[in-house]
Amino acid sequence: MTMPSTLDRLAEGTLDWLGHNLEFFDPWSASARSATHGPVKAVLELALLCHCQSRFDARDDRLSEGAALIRALWQSLEFQRLIDSQPEYAPRYGLIYAALAPTGIDDRLCRDTIARLVADGHLSSRGQSPYQRLETRFYADKAGAEHDVEPYEELVALSPLVTLVGTAASDGAPLSTEDAYALTHSSFFLSDFGRQKPGPAYALERTDDLARRMLDHCVEHDRWDLVGELVMTRFCLGHDPLDTPSGVAAVECLVRAQASDGAIPARSAALLATTPVSAAESFRKAYHTSIVTALMSLMLTSARP
Repeated sequence: MTMPSTLDRLAEGTLDWLGHNLEFFDPWSASARSATHGPVKAVLELALLCHCQSRFDARDDRLSEGAALIRALWQSLEFQRLIDSQPEYAPRYGLIYAALAPTGIDDRLCRDTIARLVADGHLSSRGQSPYQRLETRFYADKAGAEHDVEPYEELVALSPLVTLVGTAASDGAPLSTEDAYALTHSSFFLSDFGRQKPGPAYALERTDDLARRMLDHCVEHDRWDLVGELVMTRFCLGHDPLDTPSGVAAVECLVRAQASDGAIPARSAALLATTPVSAAESFRKAYHTSIVTALMSLMLTSARP
């Protein structure tokens, strides 16, 4: 099996599984109401996948039904109220919701959300860590919202892509799980998911080595969602992960993990269910890593000539 066909297999399987499980993403479907996952988080992750897929290849309609669900929810007052009903997450989720608004919809609810975030001071850099400011700037820029966060040129030097290099362990896991996610997400924000250079090469010359070492560790321990995210990080840093043994091993790791229905069934092998679970619980365990794997596969195949 060639690497391109391996990626195609991952994409086809995960996109097919997502398409057959849209009922769990719709917060008002019977399936989602009885499930234990956070519906807003799940929908926002699906929206990010649809957003990126449309930019990778506008002709790719494999998520057309998912995109239709997103379009409907983004114009639903009930969905906006669902976001607002979670005070701990509402400002962050509201910003992401506005940033990922599909083109061509009635975006009055999104504009209303942004206006409230600005008025309440949630788009200010005050009191936020460099990583939080980076995330705020990324989504605020995408939403066309006013903010006072410093430019990316200043944020990159303060970001986990630079600051974590000197703190990485030399043995065992190079990074904690929390730091690994900060590293991967920073690469996504600074590069706009691989569409631009994330910063000056001299500032990031040691970051790819850290990402590679963490990737090798995650492959060894079957930590599947971080395997997908770290492959994307290396791509976002300007490298072709498939030209390296680490990248090839990572893709093969995800192929081994892929279930017969196309899902990547959990964030890691350690979190696999040991006894039969309900469809709702199976979805809760699988949706995040399946989205990550679909996004990784689409990102890497979009770069092929």
